[in-house]
Order: sequence, then C-alpha cells, then structure tokens
Amino acid sequence: MRALYTNMYIDNTEPQTFTLAGSELLENNEVIAVVDDLADITNLLVLFLKERGYTAISANSAAELRQLLETRDIALVILDIGLPDTDGISLIPELKQKSPDTAILMLTAAASLETALLCLRHGADDYLTKPVQFNSLLTILHRILEKRRLALRSRVYQKELENARKRIERSHTLAIKMNSAYLSMTSLDMLMRAILTGITAREGLGFNRAFLVLFTDDGKQLTGRYAIGPVSREEGIAIWQRMQAEQLTMDELLDNCRAYQAPDTDIARLVQAIQIDTSQKDHILFRALEQRRILVVQDGQAEYPVAEELIHLLQEDSFVIAPLYSSERSLGVVLVDNFITHCPFSQEKIHALESFLSQASLAIEHGTLYQAMQSKVAELEKLTKELHKNKDMLVTAGRYSALGHMAAQLTHSIKNPITAIGGSARLLHRKIADTDLKKFLNMMVGEVEKVEKTLENLARFAETIQPVYQAVSLAELARNAVRLHQQDLLRQNITTVYDFHPDTPSVELDPKLIQQVLVHLLANAIEAMPEGGKLTLRITPTDGGVALLILDTGGGISAPILENVTDPFFTTKTIGTGLGLSLVQRVLRDHGGDLRLSNRASGGAQARIWLPVNH
Repeated sequence: MRALYTNMYIDNTEPQTFTLAGSELLENNEVIAVVDDLADITNLLVLFLKERGYTAISANSAAELRQLLETRDIALVILDIGLPDTDGISLIPELKQKSPDTAILMLTAAASLETALLCLRHGADDYLTKPVQFNSLLTILHRILEKRRLALRSRVYQKELENARKRIERSHTLAIKMNSAYLSMTSLDMLMRAILTGITAREGLGFNRAFLVLFTDDGKQLTGRYAIGPVSREEGIAIWQRMQAEQLTMDELLDNCRAYQAPDTDIARLVQAIQIDTSQKDHILFRALEQRRILVVQDGQAEYPVAEELIHLLQEDSFVIAPLYSSERSLGVVLVDNFITHCPFSQEKIHALESFLSQASLAIEHGTLYQAMQSKVAELEKLTKELHKNKDMLVTAGRYSALGHMAAQLTHSIKNPITAIGGSARLLHRKIADTDLKKFLNMMVGEVEKVEKTLENLARFAETIQPVYQAVSLAELARNAVRLHQQDLLRQNITTVYDFHPDTPSVELDPKLIQQVLVHLLANAIEAMPEGGKLTLRITPTDGGVALLILDTGGGISAPILENVTDPFFTTKTIGTGLGLSLVQRVLRDHGGDLRLSNRASGGAQARIWLPVNH
C-alpha cells in the first residue's frame, strides 16, 4: 500500500520555476500544514515541500490540526477530505473562523465536480484530486500563497493608507490650529509656549517633554528658555491623570498659553541650566544646527558624541534634537523625549516633528521681527512724547546761546563808548550854566543810562534762571537727550553706545537745565563726526558724585582751541559756540559740578561732566 501511494505522488516532469521563492511567500514563522490520515502521504508531502524551500509540518487528524493551530502560525493547510475523526469539508468553516488568513487546499481521491464546488463554497481556496502530481501541487500551492500574500499586503497597505490619511488629517488640523494660534499671539513668550504645547499635546505630536534652547541676542551662546513636561515619572502620571479628568482640548491648551505666568518650577530650572557656548563647535546641538537636520540620541549614543552633562541635565539618555532655523540664520534647537512612556522614536513621528518645526521656525522668525518692530514703534512713540514734552527746550537753549552771545558782544563793543559818552555828558552838565544846553545834556545822560540798563539786563540774561532740584536718573536724562538728536544721528550714520554702571545712584539736579547741557554737548560731538562714527555715553559713580563722559570719534580739538574753548568771546564752531560752553559751565557750577574737555588717545574728543549726588 505504501508503495502504491508513493507511486501516486511521483512526478517525472521538469520542476517549474517561480518568480518568488517559497520562503518569500511565507511571513516570519509561518508554516504549511499537511493533514491526511495516512502518515506516509503527509511525510512525503512535507519532505517534498521542504526540498522546495517551504517550512512544512504534518497532522493525521482534525484534533492534531486544532492543536497545531493553537501553537503555530499556519499559512496554508493541505487538507484531506477523509479524516478519521471528522469530515474535511465540515472542518473548513471552523478553520476560517479560527484563522481567517489561513488558506485551504483540499485533497480527495474522488474526482467529483460537485465535491469540488462544495469545498469552494465552504471557503476552500482550491481543490486537487489524488493521485497528485507534484508539479501541479506546487503550481496551485504557489498560486494560493501568492494570492494570500497579495491579500495580506493589500490589507496592510490599506491600513497604512488609512493611518496615513489619519496622520495627514491630524497634521492638517494641528497646522490650522497652530497657525491660528501663531497669528493671534503677539508675545514671543506665548508663541514659544504654544510651540511646545503643540509638540507635547495628545492632539499634537504627543511627545512626553519638549525643551526650547535658543541663541542669546549676541549669538554667542545657546541657552535653555522654555520647557514643558515633568521632571519625574510620578509628576508625569499625575499631569496625565489631571488632563484626562479635565478633558482639555488642543484649543483650550493653546488658550492657556495666553494666560500663562512662568512659574519657578523644576522643569523651568532644568531648561535654564542648559547653557552652551558657541566655542564648543563639536557639541551635538551645534552639529544639528550646522547640518540643519534632526539627530536622534538612543541610549546615550548618536552619530556624534553626546555630552554627558546634557544627558545628566535631561535625566534621559534617549531624545531627539531638532534644529530651528530661518532662511537667514539659526534660531536654536528643540529637544524632545518620551521620558515617561519610553516609546521609541518612529520615523513617522520624526518626520511629523520636522514638518511641525518648519512652520514653528517661520512663526518664531516672524514673532521676533514683530517684537523688534514693536520695540522700534515704542521707541519712536517715546521719542515723540519726549520731543513734545521738551519742544520748547531746544528753542530755549538756542535763545539763551544767541541772546547771551549778543549780550556779550554788545557789552564788549558798546559798553565802553557808552560809558565815555555818559561820563562826558555828566561832566559838561556840571560845568555849563546855559539852561538850554543843560536840557540837552540831561536828555543825553538819561538815554545813556537806558542803554547801560539794557546792556546790563542782556548780560545777566543767562544768569536769571534758578535751578529747581529733584532726584533724577542721569542715565534716563542722557537717553532722552540722545533721542532729541536721533534724526541727526541717523542722517550722519552715527552709532550710539550706552555704558551705564548699574549701581549709579540718582542725582539731585534741575532736569531741564542739565538736559540743555547734555543737548549742547551732544550737538558738539555730533558736529565733530560729519562722516559718521561712534558716540559713547558712559556713566560711573565716583566719590560723592556721578561722572558722565560723552566720547566721540571725530577729529578732536586742536591745542589752541582747547585753551580758549570756554572763553565767552571765543566764537569758533569747531566744538560749538564759546558762549554756549560758557553757559554749560555756569549751569554745572550752579549745581556744584564741573566740565572738563580733552582729547582721547584713540582719537576724538571727550567731555566729562561731574555732578554731586546731593546738592
């Protein structure tokens, strides 16, 4: 009998070749089960399938097949209709119910069309009659497995397409919400919080924690600025439970960013401890910025060395480094991790983060530009208010200088001749007895006295203002004086540098008079730099007072001019009108201070004002 069945399965025809090998048609650990009541047949078929590259096992009853289904992944069952413990056809629905993806090839010794159709109606994939030709069996088996493989792949692809559709829809929704948030947030702080919220929210990218590390204003250091997430797993679980209980939506989380007040929390202190100088070119954060691509650190390892202090700070050795940059400059990096869940970083998540941060980078750049514009607008508004507040001050200062100069000139040029005329008229009045002549001489004396009074009033014009003292910040007064010359500074391409000592005390002075002094000295410094330069204002506390230095990079003051610069009758415009500086000295003298003019060793001139703290 064994020889008879063996002969029934012998096939002398040339074996067929297939596009895919048997191992390629089976997924990992999948096998083919041969089920027949005769062990010789199952052994022969298993041996044949193994020789063709398939993994095959055997069973001689329905009970044994059921046990195999519990322990093995069966891709295809070659099932005999006649089994000792059940009918093979009735077993088909049971197999399909337990394992829908298992294919079934029926074998029978009865070549009946009705039997074949019955098997197919119950769910079998194909049907063969005994004796079976090996090549025919191999062809049908290959066709069934390839059809099954295509069906499984189609299901996987369909699932992937559905997941991709959901991801795209989710990303689209997130992008719309974030864009709306970006447009509605004017504060850069709120914008940064919104970005981190989008990275960590359940409706967002879903990372556990996010840290924002940005360049300082001078571009010399990366420093931690903002962070969202827990610093311990217990805290993380508590946060998730609270959020789940409150059922906060993405919109509500973004709204919270607007009302957010930065707390003194552990996560805030953690991110602020991240400070990396740009001199550390080999640091992995700078590597990510240099190459403008995401770097993944897994178990403390990456394609570049990972600083131990960074791992220590984050308390996590697996994280993602994502660069933030605009078309013109690098902004910083975002660090994200799964500190609580320890979920691996899938390529889908990394691509989603990259896409999200490209939008966030534009928002940060626009927010920075908007903030800079707002600062300029505020500065212009402040300048306008200051100009409006002091609109009469420059006119007054010019009037003082012009009239004072005129008074000095009149006093110098007219006073002596008028005195001589007046003296002569009085002498003649005493010696002449003629009444008519005395009337004319009296008239002359009276008119001379009027002229002398007028000259006296003009000469004393600049000395009529009495200082009104109050405690004032000299630094703020200096800034206001610079604002009044803002147009001249811009027109002449002069940069302004403020070097104010932070511990400088307030000074008791008359703000209007001292501001006139500063305006005049600044005008001289600006006039000395017609081709541009640098104007430096430096304030430092000294013993019992405060020193303010006005430094320019102009041509300096020649020695002859420096000797006569404060002479009331010296009128050269090299550093300003002589009388103007004379008035400056008088105002400072009234305040108990002084003025010193000198040349700088590096070029340019220096005006040093000293004022006592208490008058």
